[in-house]
Amino acid sequence: MSQESFIYSFVARGTMVLAEYTEFTGNFPAIATQCLQRLPSANNKFTYNCDHHTFNFLVEDGYAYCVVAKESVGKQVSIAFLERLKADFKKRYGGGKADTATAKSLNKDFGPIMKEHMQYIIDHAEEIEKLLKVKAQVSEVKSIMLENIDKVCQNMFGKRN
Repeated sequence: MSQESFIYSFVARGTMVLAEYTEFTGNFPAIATQCLQRLPSANNKFTYNCDHHTFNFLVEDGYAYCVVAKESVGKQVSIAFLERLKADFKKRYGGGKADTATAKSLNKDFGPIMKEHMQYIIDHAEEIEKLLKVKAQVSEVKSIMLENIDKVCQNMFGKRN
C-alpha cells in the first residue's frame, strides 16, 4: 500500500466534525461531509463508492468515524483503520470528554494521531489482510452495508455520461 492509500479522515459527533486529517487538497472533505449528513444514525458500517475512491464510515453511539481511501484499498482494511481510530478516540475522549467539543477543536490534538494510525495501517496492510482472511474463515464476517453514492456524485458533479 502506498502513502496515498488513505486520503482523508475525520471523527464527528452527530454531523459536527471534531477532528480531521488530510495531506491532500481536493473536495474529499466536502463530499465526506455531504455523506455524513445523509448517514443513518444507527450503529453500523457504511461504504460509498465515488470517483475511484471509497468513503468508509463507522457509526457508533452518536459518533461517526470516516476514512476516504483509494478504491484499491480493501474495504476491510479501511474498516480495520476505522476500528483502530474509534478505539483510540474512545480511550482519549470517552466518558463524556468529547460530548462538549466544538467543531474541529480536536484537530491539533487528534490530527497527528490520525496520521499515525493511517501510517500504521499502510505499513501493516499485508498482515492485516491476512488476519482478516483468517478471521473470515473462522467466523462469518459482519456484513458491511454497501451503498451507492452515485446519486450524491451526480448531484454534486452534474450528470455524467
